[in-house]
Amino acid sequence: MAKERLKSPRARLFVALDIPEDLREGLAEWGGRALRDPALRPLPPASLHVTLAFLGYRPAIQEAASPAPWIELRDPLPRPPRGRARLFALPVISPETESLQAAVEASLVAGGFYEPEKRPFWPHLTVARVRPEARGSRRPAVVESPPGPLPPELCEPRLAVRGALYRSELQPTGARYVPLAQLELPGAGWQ
Repeated sequence: MAKERLKSPRARLFVALDIPEDLREGLAEWGGRALRDPALRPLPPASLHVTLAFLGYRPAIQEAASPAPWIELRDPLPRPPRGRARLFALPVISPETESLQAAVEASLVAGGFYEPEKRPFWPHLTVARVRPEARGSRRPAVVESPPGPLPPELCEPRLAVRGALYRSELQPTGARYVPLAQLELPGAGWQ
């Protein structure tokens, strides 16, 4: 990304849903086997989350609470679905997460913090981004060995644990996500 953005006084922010630690650990273990293609840049376990709203570069944000939603992961899919993949993500099956996202979006729009995306919300958990095919290229490399299916135990429904406001810090090795505020969700302890 442009050096100007890296030094910007504004924060690159997004609101996300954190997943349980045992699910992060299981995904990291699976990723160690399934995300080995050299064209892939797996996300570190601490970066695994479900984005509810990407706010872009903003100076501030407010928090909101909601009951912890149940989430259920599915096997990895390439995005875009045709042509060269730019990333691999795990679809999240969760009507509660979709409702939470709509509420977060409405609150942020009302506060003037967010302009809704034109595409519909797709709950997912990005597990790897595809490296460029060459230095300075915008075209993604060819992934020879796409990730295989998740182990069944990682597909079992679980409660999300908290909502969070993150700052995305762009670095040459990829974005690093720094939590600025976290909110434990009611019911998350009843897993």
